[in-house]
Amino acid sequence: MSQRKYAIIGTGAIGGYYGARLQQAGFDVHFLGLSALLQASDPQLALFCICMSGACVGFVMHNRNPAKVFMGDTGSLALGGALAAVGVSTQQLFPLLIISGIFFAESLSVIAQVGYYKATKDENGVGKRLLKMSPLHHHLELSGWSEIQVVGVFYAIALFLSVLSIFLS
Repeated sequence: MSQRKYAIIGTGAIGGYYGARLQQAGFDVHFLGLSALLQASDPQLALFCICMSGACVGFVMHNRNPAKVFMGDTGSLALGGALAAVGVSTQQLFPLLIISGIFFAESLSVIAQVGYYKATKDENGVGKRLLKMSPLHHHLELSGWSEIQVVGVFYAIALFLSVLSIFLS
């Protein structure tokens, strides 16, 4: 019997913040490629990761704030699929979980918001909210953060999580 491994990446949750989504995916795929290169298991996979990372960085540099080209679900789901495929191929699912921390937090904020809203519905069908708006980046924006602040903090967190995953793997 073969053992099956699954990886689900919530890249679509970072909705309108295309710089954050792409840069996070760029960090993730770059560090997974670095991990594959360090393992010397599959240099072609490492090259694919570096090319994907370069494409993400190039798109972000070309499409600076304010964004003129929007990726949409098709692009974000493709990035998530590429991350999951590389994580499964390199057997690096735990480092993938670590470096995808922002995607995880964004997806979890949506799940928690919807679950809490449904659980606290009154007789009028109105529930309470955990956040001002989900996903998390919209909550931060409604709390007074600018888009540039949110993206900058997400970049810093993504870089930290990526470096941490290298040390832990």
